[in-house]
Amino acid sequence: MAITVHCDIVSAEKSIFSGRVELVVAAGILGDLGVAPGHAPLLTELQPGPVRVKKQNSEEEVFYVSGGFIEVQPNLVTVLADSAVRANEIDEAEAEKAKADAERALINQSSEFEYSKAAAELAQAAARLRTVQQLRRKLGA
Repeated sequence: MAITVHCDIVSAEKSIFSGRVELVVAAGILGDLGVAPGHAPLLTELQPGPVRVKKQNSEEEVFYVSGGFIEVQPNLVTVLADSAVRANEIDEAEAEKAKADAERALINQSSEFEYSKAAAELAQAAARLRTVQQLRRKLGA
């Protein structure tokens, strides 16, 4: 049996995952971060994107987080997300539309244009799509 650590993924709305894992991979602000049992304690910000967990039975599960923090302690990894969903619950067509709408908003700037809002929406939509694509690769589809 592989060495594991307990992992919790929670959002403001609910707990989305709790269990023993062999590995957690998340999109940190400085790039992807892999956390395995024995990792040094850490607290860092997460950017929107996928969080992949390799469970105790080597089964993988992919989640989308819209941002937040990951805290690593000797026996616990906690992902505190602004919002989080399982990747298989993301509507790919809706994410594509949101990305296209945000790209159009950036191109068609008006006097009431809020660049930072449009850029944040584009980043969120692109991260959702990246999460769906990662799930598709995992499933071999």
